[in-house]
Amino acid sequence: MSHREVGQSPDEIFDVVDKNDVVVGREFRREIHRRGLLHRAIHIFWLRGDGRLCLQRRSYAKDNCPGLLSSSCAGHVDSGEDYVTAAVRELREELGVSVVPAALPEVDYAPCHPDLGNEFVRSYVLRGDHPTALAAFEVDSILWRTPAETEAWLGADPALFATPMAHLLRRSGVRRALGLAA
Repeated sequence: MSHREVGQSPDEIFDVVDKNDVVVGREFRREIHRRGLLHRAIHIFWLRGDGRLCLQRRSYAKDNCPGLLSSSCAGHVDSGEDYVTAAVRELREELGVSVVPAALPEVDYAPCHPDLGNEFVRSYVLRGDHPTALAAFEVDSILWRTPAETEAWLGADPALFATPMAHLLRRSGVRRALGLAA
């Protein structure tokens, strides 16, 4: 069974980065998380044609934020991979949606932060209607809400949401992309 069939593997290798997001080494996933090393991740916010945002309920098998609501798609950047390539890969692996990099415009670049698991995060937006094929080992389910409904829900019951999602929804680039900016 591959790591893609169990949600994650402690043997995955990610780039370790410095405070400027410059690669300074490579390490196993388990060591990066155990030692709190800086690394890279992506988040995708998918808006359907009707304006509803896809929320992902993370698999209960995940080692981080199991069963909590998150962005439409999120994942680590593998060693040697760039951010947008990771975004395309994660979208295909988690939701079964295949797109080209140009379909994922970057909307935010968040510096590493404890709420982000010591990750530098590039966020992308996907627009339009796409068929899905959920990877059960990654995704428990998806829900569709307007961005405003999502923000209100997060405010009313923050314990249902993954910490990185709450952090990213406060960032101006993500808010603008979702139509939440004043």
